[in-house]
Amino acid sequence: MTDMTDALSLERQVCFALAVASRSVIGVYRPLLQPMGLTHPQYLVMLALWEQAPLSVKELSKLLQLDPGTLSPLLKRLEAIGYIRRRRDSQDERVLVVTLTAEGRELRSEAERIPSSVVERLGMDLEELQELHRSLTRVIAAANGAHR
Repeated sequence: MTDMTDALSLERQVCFALAVASRSVIGVYRPLLQPMGLTHPQYLVMLALWEQAPLSVKELSKLLQLDPGTLSPLLKRLEAIGYIRRRRDSQDERVLVVTLTAEGRELRSEAERIPSSVVERLGMDLEELQELHRSLTRVIAAANGAHR
């Protein structure tokens, strides 16, 4: 029996709840993304590009809060399956720009069903999920502020 007054009890750890929730929710996405040939991290890249392409790797890295070393293999794989193209900026050869291919742009229509499917599979009210999103956004900002 776990003592809930123990500050080190597993059940009281925010990090544990976040880690399990993250794995569980990503597991809900997996079967929805599989037919498109995407992993969850690749899906996040595509979401950013559908919203704002073209983006430099640096801009994409900042937007997704991923270091370039983590982002690079995701981009290589997305390029290999034909969804994106990476090219040097004509104004500055040091800048690598990521654009969507026609196939990558077309994939957006297939992906439009994912958010509602996730809400349905979770069986939670949309309002509850929106409040969770706001809370998690505050946690992210607080954690990012604590690193400085």
